[in-house]
This record gives sequence, C-alpha cells and structure tokens, in this order.
Amino acid sequence: MIAYVYILGTILFTIYGQMILKFRMAKYGSLPEGILEKIYFLLKLLIDPFIFSGFFSAFLASLFWMAAMTKLDLSYAYPMIVGGLVIITSLLAVAFFKEPLSFYKVVGLVLISIGVYLVSKA
Repeated sequence: MIAYVYILGTILFTIYGQMILKFRMAKYGSLPEGILEKIYFLLKLLIDPFIFSGFFSAFLASLFWMAAMTKLDLSYAYPMIVGGLVIITSLLAVAFFKEPLSFYKVVGLVLISIGVYLVSKA
C-alpha cells in the first residue's frame, strides 16, 4: 500500500510543479530573443517564489519516485506515473488555463487509461 502513496506523491508534486510553472510563465511572457535578455529573464524567474516552489515540488516528486522504485518494478510504476500525469494535467489545463479539449484528446486519454489499467494487471 505504501508504494501507491509514493506513486501518488510523485504524481501530485510533479503536477503542482508543472501547473505553477505554467501559471507563472503566463505572467512573464515569452523568452526574449537576445542572449543577455534571456539570461536576465531566466534569472528573474529563479527568484520568483512561486517558480521556486515549483522547482522544490519537482525535487519532492523525485524523492517520492526514488521511494517508489524501492517497492515497485519500473515497468509497473512508470505507466502509472505517466498515466496519472497525462490525465490529471490535461484536465487541469482545460479547467485552469482554458486549453481546448478535443474529441481526439478525450480518445487519447481513454486509451492511456486503458493502457495503464492493462499494465497494472500484467
């Protein structure tokens, strides 16, 4: 049972990190063209507390992933991580960032769900 807690922690911390980065990048806009402007832009991002929390969340996700690897086979755990990330992140992107949800995305998410289920039974 603890292995699934590790998987869930990996998924949740990864999703938080990705969503907060997307949220904050909307504030800062596109990467500038010039090299010095790029460096300044990226350094400015590093001191943003929300972006820092996203990086810290990715670090925590890594710790959970390492713990999961002590309990589960990679061929079992990785599809669960990928499936969870794809499905939850897609739904959150639609809800929070108003990204479109097309028929093909829904079919893809269903196929991923079926694949994760089948791998979990193998």
